[in-house]
Amino acid sequence: MSIHAAGVVGLAVIFLIAMLRPVNLGALALVSTYLLGSIFAHESLADIYAGFPVDLFLLLVGVTYLFAVAEMNGTVERIVRGAARLVRNRRILIPWIVFVVASLPAMAGALGSAGVAILAPLSLRLAKRYDIDRRMIGLMVVHGAAAGNFSPLNVLSAIVTRAVERGGLTMSSAALFVSNLFYNVALAGIIFVLFGGLRLRGGVHARAEEDESEGALGRLRSEQLCSLLALLGVAAGALVFGLNIGFLALAAAVILHAAFPAASRGAEKRIAWTVVLLVCGVITYVAALQRYGTVQAVGDGIAALESPLITALLLCGVAAVTSAFASSAGILGAMIPLAVPFMARGEIGVSGLVVALAISATVVDATPFSTVGALVVANTEEQERTQVYRGLLLWGGAMVLTAPVVTWLAFILTAG
Repeated sequence: MSIHAAGVVGLAVIFLIAMLRPVNLGALALVSTYLLGSIFAHESLADIYAGFPVDLFLLLVGVTYLFAVAEMNGTVERIVRGAARLVRNRRILIPWIVFVVASLPAMAGALGSAGVAILAPLSLRLAKRYDIDRRMIGLMVVHGAAAGNFSPLNVLSAIVTRAVERGGLTMSSAALFVSNLFYNVALAGIIFVLFGGLRLRGGVHARAEEDESEGALGRLRSEQLCSLLALLGVAAGALVFGLNIGFLALAAAVILHAAFPAASRGAEKRIAWTVVLLVCGVITYVAALQRYGTVQAVGDGIAALESPLITALLLCGVAAVTSAFASSAGILGAMIPLAVPFMARGEIGVSGLVVALAISATVVDATPFSTVGALVVANTEEQERTQVYRGLLLWGGAMVLTAPVVTWLAFILTAG
């Protein structure tokens, strides 16, 4: 058996075992990575686990740790109650406000994970206060961030356009941004209806009304003031100065915990370790498949097909499947150059195929194995985490199946 066949079969097997037995999928993936790397690639231990996503590990641990500290000392409650006062009887608007706010950092040039890391924990708490489906709010955050992905200021837009230009081709950056924006707005509308948005017309939930009747919020305690400043500092450092948000969040959490031990006792136990293991394990395995050339081999085989329309559809499918478990930026950085020789033949419109590939590779970030999807799951309260995980898994799976087909129909077939 070739290493490519073994890698694909191994991925299917670990998912099957995880469905049939209560074993963490990430743990299975880490074991499978070792077996694949040692038996088929003959790599050293360091090389086998070279794809472990350290940045994502820091991000998930740091953000959930920081918000655990802020929640235990009452800071998150203060923020949510303040937001509730602003929203008042406009409960039906909350999901759309979240969607718009999530899109702004990405449109301004920040990576989607930076905005989601700050917004997801607060949005989920606000959803609990107003009895809004957590899956809806989580997906609104994810697709809001995705809506701004291909702004002219965003790094993903630069990755795509430069890859096309290096191949001697031209494309419409405006078409990429607008098409992706409207696609995600349409998905947000479906999410809103599917997860009970129309039932939010009834006004504010009774629990929120009681909370708002409590009067003034009062003066912040010292640990709450420091926590609020820490949250603002982390957001500014990541969104304005481009610093690593995982490290900033972890450092802020450690400092707050050390400064206010009584108010932060037990916060480290609330880090979403099971989610960290799940996501980091799966990504390590997929990174190994990329390193062994499995994704490249599949792409090369597809690009060699004679039918241009079928080739375009399959390329979008590969982009969707692989990006659901890996970095969207990395997948686009690999798939666009792979498609350039095919686009240079002139049988398929360049802008249409690029838009279809870009959307297919990014709307699947709703899966709990992507950075932003994992942030949503990790910041969900433990008793609700399974439901949110399954909701994002089903929705992300739907994106993997539908995005290549819909974008192929909308931007390639009709353009042809």
